[in-house]
Amino acid sequence: MDLGSVRKIARERLQGYCRVCPVCDGRVCAGEVPGMGGVGTGSSFKANVEALKRCRFNMRTIHSVKAVDTSFELWGKEISIPVLVAPMTGTSYNFGGGMTDEEFSEEIAAGCLQAGTLAMTGDGADPAMYQSGLKAIVSHEGKGIPIIKPREQEEIIRKIRLAEDTGAMAVGMDIDGAGLITMALKGQPVGPKTIEEIREVVAATRLPFVLKGIMTPEEADMAVEAGVAAIVVSNHGGRVLDYTPGAADVLPGIAGRVKGKLTIFADGGVRTGADALKLLALGADAVLVGRPLVTGAFGGGREGVALILDKMRNELVQAMLLTGTADVKRVNSDILYRGI
Repeated sequence: MDLGSVRKIARERLQGYCRVCPVCDGRVCAGEVPGMGGVGTGSSFKANVEALKRCRFNMRTIHSVKAVDTSFELWGKEISIPVLVAPMTGTSYNFGGGMTDEEFSEEIAAGCLQAGTLAMTGDGADPAMYQSGLKAIVSHEGKGIPIIKPREQEEIIRKIRLAEDTGAMAVGMDIDGAGLITMALKGQPVGPKTIEEIREVVAATRLPFVLKGIMTPEEADMAVEAGVAAIVVSNHGGRVLDYTPGAADVLPGIAGRVKGKLTIFADGGVRTGADALKLLALGADAVLVGRPLVTGAFGGGREGVALILDKMRNELVQAMLLTGTADVKRVNSDILYRGI
């Protein structure tokens, strides 16, 4: 199996929903929500990619780094690369139905473990979507993180209990899903949360709690105050609000406020291992990747998922060697070019 064949098969299976473009930047699929695109003009999706594209490396080859360490520890588990899979659901209306949510979740989870990393699993309008993620986590001995939509408080806590029963290593909420069109179309109430409501759901579990969808330093401070274990700097892949900045644009300001107080994930526009290193240099502890793994799963199942993640690891290693970065746990911002 090679990347070319994976992309070819994925293009056939995703026909009408994703073109598997040579560069996945949101231009062709703008406005296709439900689907794979960005909401409205697609500018928020494109902003994620553009923000990373603007980051350039200072190439350094006179140094003592001969080998690099891409591993890090996350809540007691060793992860081979600082790249996890973002929560994704809705295979019927977002990906064309070529796989069920259960099949998709299983292939994603299995491919991640094959590559030495983990997946976050998602939630959606159909209860079966959340259950599919939980089932995949159970089948892989709790190695996954279920993420819940910002539903009514009682429903979130009920779903937290289901997550706990799987032995999951953590649980969370993608608060950036507060305005999802697909949820509204299916009659599922979601919406913003107060800091008191976030504190309530954090206190409802002993598991580390992840809050996905932080885009300002002020809300990062609120997340710390509410007691969350991790945040994800994310605009939900550009799928909920038009005209937001890219995650890489806001990440430094957020990291400047809360780095070391909780784990910082960043999500949006990650296509290569070099992109991952850029986000680490901007202040993330690890990154999430989404759309490329849809291609992997539809084009090659778990092997396709692992193939893409392994490719990203090799790209990360190369970028680290050529910037003098020895360890993903200690990435210096001065590897990025600041101009004159």
